[in-house]
Amino acid sequence: MSRDALPRGVSKESTPELVFSGSPRGLELFRAVERMLAASTPPATRATKSQVAFRGRRGYAYVWWPGRYLASEVPAVLSIALPRRIDSARFKEVVNPSPGLWMHHLELHNEEELDAEVAEWLREARAAAD
Repeated sequence: MSRDALPRGVSKESTPELVFSGSPRGLELFRAVERMLAASTPPATRATKSQVAFRGRRGYAYVWWPGRYLASEVPAVLSIALPRRIDSARFKEVVNPSPGLWMHHLELHNEEELDAEVAEWLREARAAAD
């Protein structure tokens, strides 16, 4: 079966470059998150059409470009999956999609926003996903 003739419901693999094809700044921010996570051990990633996931046994962080779907000037959003809710004004939105899982959505505009606090949230999310 050719790559173009996949069964119904199965999508082609994507790349970070395709996910952020309309947001070069978003790709730079994705790479900054990737470097932050690689400081300890290189993370496993998986790209779909809409996002790039960082994974352990399950996904724990996702970087995506909201401008693909909404009128938005935000180059990238970092969504962090944690077993607890963190109350911080830094998050655009925090949702509880299932018991024991909280998604924290952080809009990213520049690399300076990827500070020690974000690194700690990512460390916690990664540990919970392994």
